[in-house]
Amino acid sequence: MTSGNRIAIVGAGIAGLASAKVLSREGFPIEVFDRTPDVGGVWSATRRYPGLRTQNSKRTYRFSDLPMPDDYPDVPDGAQMQAYLEGYVDHFGLRDSLRLGTEVVAADPVDSGWLLEIRDHTGVHRASCDHLVVANGVYSDPFVPDFRGADLYQVGGGQLLHTSNFHDLEAVRGRTVLVVGYGKSACDVAEAVSHVAASTRVVARRLLWKMPRKPGLKQDYERLILTRAGEAHFRYQRLGRAEKLLHGAGRSFRDTNFDVLRELATKKLMLRELDLVPEGRFEEIAQSSASLATEGFYEQVRDGRIVVHRDTTVVDMLSTKAGPAVDLSDGQRVQADVVLCATGFQQRVPFLTPYVQRRLTDENGNFRLYRHILPVEVPNLSFAGYNSSFLSPLGAEVGAHWTAALLRGGIVLPPQEELAAAVDERLSWMDSGTDGHHAHGTVVTPFAIHNIDDMLRDLKFRLPLRTRLGQWLRPVKPSSYRGLGARSQPATQAQAVRPQAERLEPHRSGADLS
Repeated sequence: MTSGNRIAIVGAGIAGLASAKVLSREGFPIEVFDRTPDVGGVWSATRRYPGLRTQNSKRTYRFSDLPMPDDYPDVPDGAQMQAYLEGYVDHFGLRDSLRLGTEVVAADPVDSGWLLEIRDHTGVHRASCDHLVVANGVYSDPFVPDFRGADLYQVGGGQLLHTSNFHDLEAVRGRTVLVVGYGKSACDVAEAVSHVAASTRVVARRLLWKMPRKPGLKQDYERLILTRAGEAHFRYQRLGRAEKLLHGAGRSFRDTNFDVLRELATKKLMLRELDLVPEGRFEEIAQSSASLATEGFYEQVRDGRIVVHRDTTVVDMLSTKAGPAVDLSDGQRVQADVVLCATGFQQRVPFLTPYVQRRLTDENGNFRLYRHILPVEVPNLSFAGYNSSFLSPLGAEVGAHWTAALLRGGIVLPPQEELAAAVDERLSWMDSGTDGHHAHGTVVTPFAIHNIDDMLRDLKFRLPLRTRLGQWLRPVKPSSYRGLGARSQPATQAQAVRPQAERLEPHRSGADLS
């Protein structure tokens, strides 16, 4: 290992920490930058909204080599998840590599590396690295719609903010609250708010199918979503033998299973009684991000503590004599002291130059990343966590091993033309399969297992047959993948063979990362 190959990681969330742990164990000098004062990314105390919990259980939403504490509930909350990640940092000795409260405001390609402009409490500084890992998160740039009349609404005393910027439940006690959106975060926030607010309304432009944690028939959703059999019910880019059967001669069996699940979810969540049955097929639950039903949400709707305006949008925000209000497309005007936007995120990397950003994406803003990691046209750069799924910790961990192997010369890439064609083909497939709802190519739901398999194939790592067979009926166990970490050893100079020299020649100018 030479003094080159210094790696800067932008982001100390799940993906950034997994990258730091794997790459440092492979012998690479690393430094992790994050603008927040703590680790966690979406789980940071600066981002957590009331009601935030993991979607799946502590048995599946974890790293391969660190289980969650025994005293955690089956579904950890946001604070517990952040504490788990703090424990990960200490367990693997990453604390000295963290630069928290430090924002990367610019990253420019220089020679064969990157020149970074960073800002902390002491001012703006420069640093350099040979390889840059972008782990800023696909949920890092909150999107708030440009509502007509928003300025007047706020001047009149109304509050408008994204859910990721809403942290204090007491701030809405006794007030009228309107939540825009119907995804997981919208329902989480609405359920939490409904216990203290004077009124809680949800404006849903489009109803989505949601999966109860326990839909019935002695099943839980992890057995239906996080198994190879469950994943096979959705059409992947390349079909295996069993999948060809389910999407061919056995299609009626597949369709019947979806019909049963739809009926179980409809009954369990009281959707007919509440007039909240979504349009469309139940398999559309997996367009970009399968949504799990928030515990207690539909009960609060039934009891009148939450009112859902279905197939509705915000038309106008205004200030009235009665106070801040909102006009809806269903013709109603409702009082709303606080409007919380659960309206998603924009996938951007603002610290990269416009020239680099244009080379990263296609004309629709989709990230052109091979294996959701490697840019087709930008050298000395990789992404981490841009394969978001129900198995994000495990997916990020396997992705970190893929990146480490690439930097060591352990992965042979296709020729540039084939690489570009493969990326374009995958984006086209994602577009057609999700009607464009794939978060600009950064989400792999419902194909988390397939995504991990693709990376493992490149790494020439194969799970034991018994484990793979078990995954057809039982949820994936992250601990089954510990063997990847066992292969990680500090690299020697002889091992540090760098593929594609133009990608990884050490950057000699600029200040060190220290």
